[in-house]
Amino acid sequence: TIKLRPNVKFHDGQPFDAQAAKFSLERHLNFPGSFRKPELASVDRVEVVDPLTIKLVLKAPFSPLIAQLTDRAGMMVSPKAAKEAGDKFGLHPVCAGPYKFVERVQQDRIVFEKFADYWNKDNVFIDRIVYLPIVDPTVRLANLKSGGLDLIERVLATDIKDVRADPKLKLSTAIELGYQGITLNVGKDKAKGPLSQSAKVRQALDLAIDREALNQVVFNGEFIPGNQWVNPKHPYYQKALAVRAGDIEKAKALLKEAGVATPIVVDFMVPKGPEFEAAAQVVQSMASEAGFDLKIRVTELATSLKQAEAGEYQAFFLRWSGRSDPDGNSYIFLHSNAPQNYSFWSNAEADKALEDARLVSDLAQRKAIYEKLTKIVMEDAPILYLFHYKILIAHTTKVEGYAPMPDGLVRVVGLKLK
Repeated sequence: TIKLRPNVKFHDGQPFDAQAAKFSLERHLNFPGSFRKPELASVDRVEVVDPLTIKLVLKAPFSPLIAQLTDRAGMMVSPKAAKEAGDKFGLHPVCAGPYKFVERVQQDRIVFEKFADYWNKDNVFIDRIVYLPIVDPTVRLANLKSGGLDLIERVLATDIKDVRADPKLKLSTAIELGYQGITLNVGKDKAKGPLSQSAKVRQALDLAIDREALNQVVFNGEFIPGNQWVNPKHPYYQKALAVRAGDIEKAKALLKEAGVATPIVVDFMVPKGPEFEAAAQVVQSMASEAGFDLKIRVTELATSLKQAEAGEYQAFFLRWSGRSDPDGNSYIFLHSNAPQNYSFWSNAEADKALEDARLVSDLAQRKAIYEKLTKIVMEDAPILYLFHYKILIAHTTKVEGYAPMPDGLVRVVGLKLK
């Protein structure tokens, strides 16, 4: 049962009430092609209790629900505007946040203006916000230094010293909720390479990678080496199964036990981008010492995701932005036939653990279930978790009140410009 905040309006002046909340949640569940549907799959129906109270009736207990509702699945839209716009609603969204949508010029800018009737308007100090997509991180930083931009996201780790050395700039950091790892095509590898045929070969590749060295060489030691779908500071991280150092000799011994001939040639799909490519080259070099020949294939991210869905790869260097509940980093990638199970991995024990973890809310109980899952995943190795990015946001000293968040989304409420 959820109580709604009173006196909230959508940008078109319509009231945000229980009927509107019910409409938004049902739209997420029923809209054709909705990406939110799997996140709310546990919801059987939404009931209006009174004008400011809704009740979500579930098909079964679902502990990640609150986390899902704080994220995209809980985003509320104006029923009137959504009904009128239909499938074109995304071109001119009408929501209830501090800023209302003005325009989007494709590949150029998205413009927002302060919403005069926002419920917390006394904490909104900036009249207009313009988002500019600038793909090259060097160009982003140059624009920030010249005063063309006030705030930039996705600063390169190699540019941290440069930002810190500039008295007109400030750096803000937070450990991300997600991970960077190598997803291995276990179930749909058309070439039937050794990686897909043997867990020992996958374990050997895992052991060939020295995560701390990778962090030092590519990211100046700024990121967090990891071996699980949550980072080492997360409450659900399994400290008893901590990151191991690389071990080339053990990796070679495992390949010998597996009885495979070296070098093992692997199609290694890597999304385009300076940090992706630099990290992939270091992984390639480390793996070669154990007997792997990773053939790097640089691919645009959208293309690589399509090829991953089709199983047209052997290893995929994938970054996941992450969710606050551990279920959001594990279920969709590891459960049999889940929407982002690009490994095409299927394990009945792992499926049961993933399902059981959704039925309990107690942290200790859930963590014990996830410990079983972590051991299974480490043993069978469908995904090799490598490290966790630090979200790096830089802004001029003119910007005050910026607080970093581990989901990487820039919050504008409370921000001031000197």
